[in-house]
Amino acid sequence: MEISEKLLCLFSAEVRDDGDTYTVEIPKREIDTGSVEPGSTYRVALIASERAEPAPDEPEEEVSDEPQPPVEAGEIRYVEIEDIGKQGDGIARVERGYVIIVPGADIGERVKVEITEVKSNFAVGEIIDEDI
Repeated sequence: MEISEKLLCLFSAEVRDDGDTYTVEIPKREIDTGSVEPGSTYRVALIASERAEPAPDEPEEEVSDEPQPPVEAGEIRYVEIEDIGKQGDGIARVERGYVIIVPGADIGERVKVEITEVKSNFAVGEIIDEDI
């Protein structure tokens, strides 16, 4: 599948039946990061979920009570570097104060990063584009 370079954001969402219309909710983080602006018009592409339903005799995965990281490996994010860590890496904070460490970034920079590693309390992002 070819993905356009114009892709602004990528997320999973359910299609909700509202009677005569259907709604796809956009996560608040996409508004907060500036990827999407309320009131603007966008082209939307829907991709079928690749998640297989569990077999009838297969137990479903247990859901943890602990909050999950708000990012996933491979996800592209626009972040602003707020601080510098002890080892000189840029520090950005996203939803719920979750930290993204960005090597090679300086305070005040707004950069486009690809999340390369995700831990329970922080993630590491590699700079794709500087000064967005």
